[in-house]
Formats: sequence, C-alpha cells, structure tokens
Amino acid sequence: MKKTLFVGRHGVGKTTLKQRLMGLEIKYEKTQYMLYGRWIIDSPGEYAEVHGLGAALAIYSYEADVVAMLISADDEYSLFPPNVASMINRDVIGIVTKISKCPPDRAENWLRLSGCKRIFKVDSHTGEGVEELKTYLRKQK
Repeated sequence: MKKTLFVGRHGVGKTTLKQRLMGLEIKYEKTQYMLYGRWIIDSPGEYAEVHGLGAALAIYSYEADVVAMLISADDEYSLFPPNVASMINRDVIGIVTKISKCPPDRAENWLRLSGCKRIFKVDSHTGEGVEELKTYLRKQK
C-alpha cells in the first residue's frame, strides 16, 4: 500500500476513514497527535486549521507517498487555498467524505481548485467509494 498522509480539518472523517480502510471497528477517536500506521498517517485537524502548525504537515508529507486532502460533503468552507497541491512534491489526491449527508459537488469543486486532479468520494459509515480508494492506494508506486 502507498503510505498516505490524511490532511483536513477536525471532524472531516480522517480517523473514521482510516478505520474503514483498515477494516477496524468504527468508533469515535479524537486524534491528538500524528498517528503513524503501517500505511496511513492520520493528522490532527488542528494541524490544518492552525496557521503555525501547517509547516509541520509539509514536513510529515516527506514520509508519505501520497497526500490526501479531505473535505466533508457538508463542510461550509474549504481550508485549502487555490493550487496548494502544486506546492507538494508528492502525489496529491482529494477525498470528499460523508457523501451520504449531502451532494459532494461543492466539496469536489473546492478540491479541484486546490489542485487535486484525482478525487474520491466516500462514506466511511456505508462503505460507499471506499473500495475504489483502496484499489488506488494498492497500486504500485
């Protein structure tokens, strides 16, 4: 599997998606620090939300093959500025989470504006779209 760094605001579903991808029981866990798994690096939402911590994400991205920018379908705004993906020297994908709550179009558009060319739409609770993402992450580097 490609080592993947999950980046996004708190509550977007990074940890829940990690649990679904790894076949774990889905339960709420607040990520307090960078959690390194075998192939997923789960970052706290505060790293994306607090300006002074953003540089830490850049450093952690060097340990990943892929950086996944996550936005929830029901988010009211995007944390990611236009073309930010061009500043990352790793593959960057977008993931729209919570797609059973509302249409993913707005979040997908924000991810495209941020520079994500490949976007996955998933719902960690129903499992919709998760297998497609898993297949992508299984591909050879």
